Amino acid sequence: MSDTVSEAIALRRSESLTAIVQKELERLIVTGELRAGDRLNEQALAQRFGVSRGPVREAMRALECAQLVSTRLNQGFFVREISPEETAEIYDVRAVVYGFICARLATQITEQALADLEDSIRQMDAAIAAGDPVGYYRLNLQFHEDTIVHAAHERAQQTYRSLINEGHLARQRSLIEPERMRQSNREHKDLVAALRAGDSELARRLGEEHSLAGYRRWKAAVTGDEQDSSQNPDENSTGNKLASE
Repeated sequence: MSDTVSEAIALRRSESLTAIVQKELERLIVTGELRAGDRLNEQALAQRFGVSRGPVREAMRALECAQLVSTRLNQGFFVREISPEETAEIYDVRAVVYGFICARLATQITEQALADLEDSIRQMDAAIAAGDPVGYYRLNLQFHEDTIVHAAHERAQQTYRSLINEGHLARQRSLIEPERMRQSNREHKDLVAALRAGDSELARRLGEEHSLAGYRRWKAAVTGDEQDSSQNPDENSTGNKLASE
């Protein structure tokens, strides 16, 4: 086998490993196992994943491009921290994009898509009843992913997913309290009702309001002010070893 072919195979293997490591690192960040501000220990991560440090380093660079990871001079990679001002801006833009997605979806949603969304809502109700905020958060992500997939608009999907990725760094703590979860799921139910009715303008408005309500829930979680999570949407639009060594 020629050196060129060997190098190509080695590169392909490295690219595949990098993709696997990147996906797992993203999962750790999304689920909160790695939190904003945590230092990413390259050697510890390589040992955990059973790979060399190269794929880990490349995966962290890719996540830096996705704005989930940042670098500090002479200190290495860290899970990105975002300011309250950046969080507010993310939610503002997300509201516009999600409103568009919901309006589009209302014009083309299928019975199967409606059944999937309604099933997610029932599962979220069950998670609330069981006092399972981690399960609720996972189901909530799936609900939103289903809406953007069924809307079938590639550029909107890309934009929304990028905003969601950044938002993970702040969002999870906003869906811990049972009443916040209940508020969130009531909004899901209203949105699905508008989608079932084929009312694109109502779906747009409810999609935007749901995103802005998410910002208020985040703000309430940060400030401890429960009033922030219940105000009128128009008043609030523009908010371990692996990690420490």
